[in-house]
Amino acid sequence: MEAPYMLRHRTIPLATGGKEMPAVGFGTLIPDPVTTKRAVAKALSVGFRHFDCAERYRNEEAVGEAIAEAIADGSVQREDLFVTTKLWNTNHRPERVKAALEASLRRLKLDYLDAYLVHTPYAFLPGDELDPRDENGQVIYDAGISLIETWHALEALVESGRCRSIGLSDITLDKLKEIVANARVTPAIVQVESHPYLPEWELLDYCQANGIVLLAFAPLGHAMEPNLLTDPVITGIADRVNKTPAQVALAWAVQRGTGFLTTSIKPLRIEENFAISALPDQEMVRIRSDISTNVRFNSVVETGVPGFIPRVKST
Repeated sequence: MEAPYMLRHRTIPLATGGKEMPAVGFGTLIPDPVTTKRAVAKALSVGFRHFDCAERYRNEEAVGEAIAEAIADGSVQREDLFVTTKLWNTNHRPERVKAALEASLRRLKLDYLDAYLVHTPYAFLPGDELDPRDENGQVIYDAGISLIETWHALEALVESGRCRSIGLSDITLDKLKEIVANARVTPAIVQVESHPYLPEWELLDYCQANGIVLLAFAPLGHAMEPNLLTDPVITGIADRVNKTPAQVALAWAVQRGTGFLTTSIKPLRIEENFAISALPDQEMVRIRSDISTNVRFNSVVETGVPGFIPRVKST
């Protein structure tokens, strides 16, 4: 029988085989490079081995420096890490995909990626401007490319060995089904907003039936209102199991078969978010049956514009 504390070390098999994905992941959406490097170094020291990055976060270099230093000093080995980054919306055209991957690898100081995800299913105007807007401030989309065309370009990257697996982020169930129906390489990972206020049970059922890992971002509700961490069901469980509300929500994510990504720049919070333990079965049932609030905090699935990233001009 697995000890409760072993939940933090759980790994999830991927359909592509090979290395399994640690269920507990550290997200790197941190604006300042110096702070990013410090936070990633702390996460590595605490025990995180799964790191989620993105071209759009504009801090891959800082993540790469922290990882390279940890490998150099012998505290971790590359094969023990699971590193993901994402293809941004302005690089959806097939001729831009490989170059985008190679640029991310250079910034991260890695020879390969464990996973490469399409950041959103929306293509933006190709170019160096990450957030292209017209004179009215509206996003300029690229109608000349389809998601399946972009997906086929990612499939070629897997076949070349530059990334071990591929997946999708910020995607709806209907769009995911379209990709699965037309893919040579089935998505290994689907990264979406999910937490007890947005459990995405239908999507999870579909993913599990098709060998796809659901990876939850904003698993704590991103400190937005209504505040998940003050929900009486969550706080009541926290009191009974002697854990924090955050640890309850994160344990719930892993125990129901998903992975999660949590981000913090505070050392104590980073430690807390890793130190999860399994919840009693009755508490898992209580979260599903007694929480009725349903809310999505990030509208990225409707626009392709991540709500958690401030809009800034490229420099």
